[in-house]
Amino acid sequence: QVQLVESGGGLVQAGGSLRLSCAASGRTFSSSFMGWFRQAPGKEREFVAGINWSGGSTYYADAVKGRFTISRGKAKNTVYLQMNSLKPEDTAVYYCAAGRFATRDTRDYDYWGQGTQVTVSS
Repeated sequence: QVQLVESGGGLVQAGGSLRLSCAASGRTFSSSFMGWFRQAPGKEREFVAGINWSGGSTYYADAVKGRFTISRGKAKNTVYLQMNSLKPEDTAVYYCAAGRFATRDTRDYDYWGQGTQVTVSS
């Protein structure tokens, strides 16, 4: 079992920054592929960014490339999403998830956090 807890969401003006954290517990976390997803009201959950277990490979949705950065902490049990140059269209509930391989498909992830709200005002 892997437990995931997100934090760091909030309200920010357009152009601002936020840093989301995902704290994990469970012995398999260090070998998991980690992803950040988001879901806006009335929309499907979408892939935002992903990182492999070592942190050496990262993946981004086109909508956030160049603005968001995913990383792992030294102990590998925390994953971060640094979000810069935020736009109103980034407003959503952000979730972290753990899976067994690099994928953008929500169906391939085994564990999910409860989500944290990010609201970007114009």
